[in-house]
Amino acid sequence: NPRAQALLRAFGKESVFCPLATTCGGGNAVGEMPQTEGEKGRRLRIKIISMGAAESGKSCLIKRYCEKRFVSKYMSTLGIDFGVTKFKNEDIDVSVNIFDLAGQPFFFEVRNEFYKDTQGALLVYDASQRSSFDGLGDWLVEMRSHLPNPTAMDNIIFAVCANKTDVSHREVTESEGKIWAETKGFLYFETSALTGKNVVEMFHALFAAVVATVLNGQKPARINFDLKYTPEQVALVTRIRCCEGSHEILSLPKDCSREE
Repeated sequence: NPRAQALLRAFGKESVFCPLATTCGGGNAVGEMPQTEGEKGRRLRIKIISMGAAESGKSCLIKRYCEKRFVSKYMSTLGIDFGVTKFKNEDIDVSVNIFDLAGQPFFFEVRNEFYKDTQGALLVYDASQRSSFDGLGDWLVEMRSHLPNPTAMDNIIFAVCANKTDVSHREVTESEGKIWAETKGFLYFETSALTGKNVVEMFHALFAAVVATVLNGQKPARINFDLKYTPEQVALVTRIRCCEGSHEILSLPKDCSREE
């Protein structure tokens, strides 16, 4: 896209803009891939994007999965980074195109060119930074506003990643993140790019769910997909999940008897 390329050139990062026609041999970003004579099984190409606040660890998660290593000093993504990885789903050879979207607000015009045709999305936040969690809804709004129609998000598989769970201090609890994801029908994972915790499991679950959606023509049913919880209900469930016992749930002293 000329506008996206111009924006990337302005930031001296044109090299991160990798058109699919150059990187993947042409064709669409998604769908069935042509097979040569004698090939067995099926081949599929899917499109995944990563979204989330700057420095939440999106790029580090992708690098941990693709290269099996952690990079302690990582330059923030400027515009878009693009890569391809392979995934085997039963008899299907899947080529996964991953678009890593920059989290800084001033790159929104570049990001907006890449939401179309998305089939799976990583929604990443830093568990030690509440602001990155509170901003997740804004990413969904931005994405929805730049898709071709209002229902385009219905068949996109989302995986919410509470990243940097290796840190000693958390500002967002596991239960709070899980409730937020489950009320929207999203997958949820506690991840750490540093230690590798749940990184492979998260990517494989996302890829498999996207493949199933492509083959079945609709998103697999998930529990609680249509449930709507108020902030007060979320806070209550979070408090209950964090309680150690019935006395604490009921806000009673531990030495309180059943009769009392």
